[in-house]
Amino acid sequence: MGKNVRRRSILCVLKPTLDKSLRGCNTALNQKTEETMNINRRTLLLPALATALAVGLGVGPAFAGPDEDAVAKGVEAFRVAQLAGNADGIAPLLAEELSYSHSSGAVDDKAKLLAGVKGANYKWTTLEYKNPTVRIVGPAAIVRFNFVGEQEFTDGKKTPQNLHILMNWQKQGNDWKLLSRGATKL
Repeated sequence: MGKNVRRRSILCVLKPTLDKSLRGCNTALNQKTEETMNINRRTLLLPALATALAVGLGVGPAFAGPDEDAVAKGVEAFRVAQLAGNADGIAPLLAEELSYSHSSGAVDDKAKLLAGVKGANYKWTTLEYKNPTVRIVGPAAIVRFNFVGEQEFTDGKKTPQNLHILMNWQKQGNDWKLLSRGATKL
């Protein structure tokens, strides 16, 4: 028996491609099993109903609606007015309680921001708000985007800007107003 056992052990080591269970080896076989997933109308119905109910209650995923559209239009109106250096175009979009943080760390209220726009010693040559997202949370809207542009100063110097912006808009009556803004340099 000793000679036969040694021979099987040697075969297990020397011939790993052979079926190990037939040779008396003690190593486990690696067998994979697959399960078939059956999808029918019943398995799809419950998640669809849950999603519809959640959206109806306002707790589901955010889909574009009238408030998101209104905020997006306000953000675009702000960008257009900012690009043009038009303080009169920016003013109606701002809440009286505005807190506007620049990437330098400076913080403006509504009056200081509008005065800064009117007295700026630069103009925007380009200004884009890339990849904007709008999320409505009750009477508030959280807006994020990448702010990419170039400023040209009165002395001819050009400065590129690449920032991440967080804006908070608040519904005041029927209008959405910019309540706060924060900027981070990228």
